[in-house]
Amino acid sequence: MRQPITKKGFEMLQKELDDLKSVKRPQLSQAIADARAHGDLKENAEYHAAREQQGLMEARIRDLESKLSNAHVIDVTIIPHSGKVIFGTTLVLLNVNTDAEVRYQIVCEDEADFKIGKISVSSPIARALIGKEEGQVVSIQTPGGLQEYEILEVLHI
Repeated sequence: MRQPITKKGFEMLQKELDDLKSVKRPQLSQAIADARAHGDLKENAEYHAAREQQGLMEARIRDLESKLSNAHVIDVTIIPHSGKVIFGTTLVLLNVNTDAEVRYQIVCEDEADFKIGKISVSSPIARALIGKEEGQVVSIQTPGGLQEYEILEVLHI
């Protein structure tokens, strides 16, 4: 099943995959060879740690390859502005209860980082906002209780 991802998110995952394959994998192979050269493998902690690390890295490589092969890159900068909240858009919201302005971009799970305003498309906030339009007030159940947000602006950046 194709999964939506922003252009920046796709590039970020591709860069991580390239680094794992071309830099970290050869380094780890060398570390295993060096540890193997130290002799008895049964009591060689360096060797066992390196092998475990290799297993984790190979699993991450497979995970990234799968995500990238199933990715559907969405570049909102080329989508005509309609004022509607869609995947990849950046929203300027006004918390009606506190008069605080917040800014969120709706992204895939791998890109989500609430601290920098990137929320997962599957989060309760994003699910409540998708499909709504500028000017609408949306009630969202959050861990802190029911919050009302007015959508001030939908940006395609």
